[in-house]
Amino acid sequence: MTDPRPTADVCDQYEAAVTTAAAQFRRFGGRARFAGRVQTVSCFEDNVLVRSTLSEPGDERVLVVDGGGSLRVALMGDDMARLAARQGWAGVVVHGAVRDVDELRGIDLGLVALGSNPRRSAKRGEGSVGTSVEFGGAVFTPGDLVHVDADGVAVVPAGAL
Repeated sequence: MTDPRPTADVCDQYEAAVTTAAAQFRRFGGRARFAGRVQTVSCFEDNVLVRSTLSEPGDERVLVVDGGGSLRVALMGDDMARLAARQGWAGVVVHGAVRDVDELRGIDLGLVALGSNPRRSAKRGEGSVGTSVEFGGAVFTPGDLVHVDADGVAVVPAGAL
């Protein structure tokens, strides 16, 4: 398991290499701090690829979901969070919305998102898995190391480790 260090310490250690996401995320999951190797999903108001990715063994990775920043529908809720925890994911970063907020707090999973919306997403299966995604001024590439806590999201490229 990757040691979830404070993001400020990560920024100090990898000063020149680290990037931080300027987007203001809210914590929804049961873990206050989490870290792991990045896996990515890019989708817009459609969570089929999120579910299929979280159904795979997580190996303490962090799924970074680029939902285009949309707050019109939720890309994840309590069922998917429980699935992710069972599959061994350390956490999920959602550049979009989640739902089932009260239930999410009790699940042993790191989870941050821009906000919440009770409306579920479409089920078309559109998007991509395993490609670099960018939001909030940070680029997330599979294999990078991401640390998340109350201060924010810090990304260390795999080549800097």
